[in-house]
Amino acid sequence: MSTPLPRAEFAVTGHCAYLNHAAVGVLPRSTREAIDGFVDAHAQGGVLGVLPYEQRLPEFRARIGAAINAAGSQIAILRNTGDGATILAQGLDWREGDEVLLCDDEFPSNVYPWLALRRRGVVVRFVETARGRLEPDVLRRSLSSRTRVVALSWVSFSDGYRHDLAALAQVAHKDGALLVVDAIQGLGAFPLDVAAMEIDALYAGGAKWLLALQGVSFLYLRADLLDRVGLALPGWRSAEQMWDFLDYEQPMRSDASRYEGGTPNLVGALSLASSLDLLERSGIEAIARHILSLGDRLCEGLQRAGARLSTIRGPRCSSGIVTFSIPGFDSVELGRMLAQAGVVTTWRPNGIRVSPHGYSNAAEIDLLLDALADAGEGIRCFTSP
Repeated sequence: MSTPLPRAEFAVTGHCAYLNHAAVGVLPRSTREAIDGFVDAHAQGGVLGVLPYEQRLPEFRARIGAAINAAGSQIAILRNTGDGATILAQGLDWREGDEVLLCDDEFPSNVYPWLALRRRGVVVRFVETARGRLEPDVLRRSLSSRTRVVALSWVSFSDGYRHDLAALAQVAHKDGALLVVDAIQGLGAFPLDVAAMEIDALYAGGAKWLLALQGVSFLYLRADLLDRVGLALPGWRSAEQMWDFLDYEQPMRSDASRYEGGTPNLVGALSLASSLDLLERSGIEAIARHILSLGDRLCEGLQRAGARLSTIRGPRCSSGIVTFSIPGFDSVELGRMLAQAGVVTTWRPNGIRVSPHGYSNAAEIDLLLDALADAGEGIRCFTSP
């Protein structure tokens, strides 16, 4: 069976079933070749080798923007997901008593930048997801007249719940709040249109589903937010004429690149743009359908095994992440056994997290299910598909 992302692009397929993109993605061969070209140019030419990549930064920003239906001028290339949240948190004009609303199952990258605002008198409130996921009605009940920002992950890192961003944006905007999104667990696996969904700001690292290097991310800002988010972390490249080093009084850049600050991660930006090219050629809608199909196959096998699914599956909330446990068995030990069988997942005491991508195939899902059957003699009810 063919896969939307060519398996030949991924060297990892030659020695294991890699089902762990929610942790760290895999570099495609074409992206690695682009990186090798950068490294060779840097090694052989120094500034002469690096300069052509420096000149391609507007191209890289435009490439990132196109992936989410935004302009390159609305994109800043940063280091990590938390950078985007920090730029927003520190740049907005807060008043004492203002509120930020978060879910209580957020990854820390989307929590600590907001908690830091407590010293400025901002109140950070959490939605208790055990009582109800952040659906429009829950958000409507949770907002107050002081809520200025709703910050949430598009896809929950722990159990893969995918939020309906368009519906949540409508509710937030009706009450005058901004919707800002940590998209790291969804971009690269599912299509997203920031304009159609009316997302105010979005940030994501490239090293997971976007199949880029570690240490590169981006921030998107809605055009009219550029005038509202102050430059709290300026650097020499924030200046309008950055090569005019001694003009300290010059204005800052008018587009989102002013938030990049100092010297950028050029090789990281190159890796992100290169992998986005591959994702576009393969078709993000086809990748999404394939990932969901693999998740359904996995869940069907797990349910026959008597597994307990932590992940809520459904037409609008399924993602590339499936988290499960087997009653009576230690998830950490089971995860280690899967690794010994050549199946790479994330395992924690609360369950095993599986996250295939567009080059993963049904045989790898079946390998995981067979390995689970072999891992514990006590799983008597398990039958392979």
